[in-house]
Amino acid sequence: MSHAIEPYHPGVFDLTHKITVEKHGHTALITINHPPANTWDRESLIGLKQLIEHLNRDDDIYALVVTGQGGKFFSAGADLNLFADGDKARAREMARRFGEAFEALRDFRGVSIAAINGYAMGGGLECALACDLRIAERQAQMALPEAAVGLLPCAGGTQHLAWLVGEGWAKRMILCGERIDAETALRIGLVEQVVDSGEARGHALLLAAKVARQSPVAVRTIKPLIQGARERSPSTWLSEERERFIDLFDADDTHEGVNAFLEKREPHWRNK
Repeated sequence: MSHAIEPYHPGVFDLTHKITVEKHGHTALITINHPPANTWDRESLIGLKQLIEHLNRDDDIYALVVTGQGGKFFSAGADLNLFADGDKARAREMARRFGEAFEALRDFRGVSIAAINGYAMGGGLECALACDLRIAERQAQMALPEAAVGLLPCAGGTQHLAWLVGEGWAKRMILCGERIDAETALRIGLVEQVVDSGEARGHALLLAAKVARQSPVAVRTIKPLIQGARERSPSTWLSEERERFIDLFDADDTHEGVNAFLEKREPHWRNK
């Protein structure tokens, strides 16, 4: 499947080239571009949060893919030089920036996919954990090694990892510092697919293209219901699930989708 590739110009902030954005059909491809290890800093975290806010307002964007520039790193997380002097005020701000950026990614109204093309360490893995889906290349390595330097994962790592892989594996990775490879990540449910080296980006874009076949209004209605089980018992969501089903009948896309099916044609979504 081919994709129309266009530069994406949000026009509301300067990404300073640490994050690059391209448009592939209805997908925004976000590349972490901060060599040598694609680390996150204050500037790029603010940029990511603002970018997600912009994408949420763009009715032509249904999905996003996050990957790392180059063939070695998805992202190595935070630059530890930021914390070397023990400045608590800086640590507090950076923790807040990481949290705001990755929570914005988690709450993106479409489908987010991490294309893990190499090492995903610390805040790099937390970025992938904030996405809805994860595709890893065979050579990828994943870890949350913060405790080895006296810190802890503060951008959702302790919560999202345990939710995905269970308490035991979360404790092995966080408390024992265990680094895992892509096949282990697939086996324990940390990633949903493993592909050959250099192919994560392409597979992620193909999966994102499948999202464009779904009603974007339905997707953004369904996603909070699925994620809601992290906060409340599934049985408490059943009545809300039925109410959200009824609410979809206010959407133009629901009328379009049903009629397109009955008329045996492709739907033309308006994201409204």
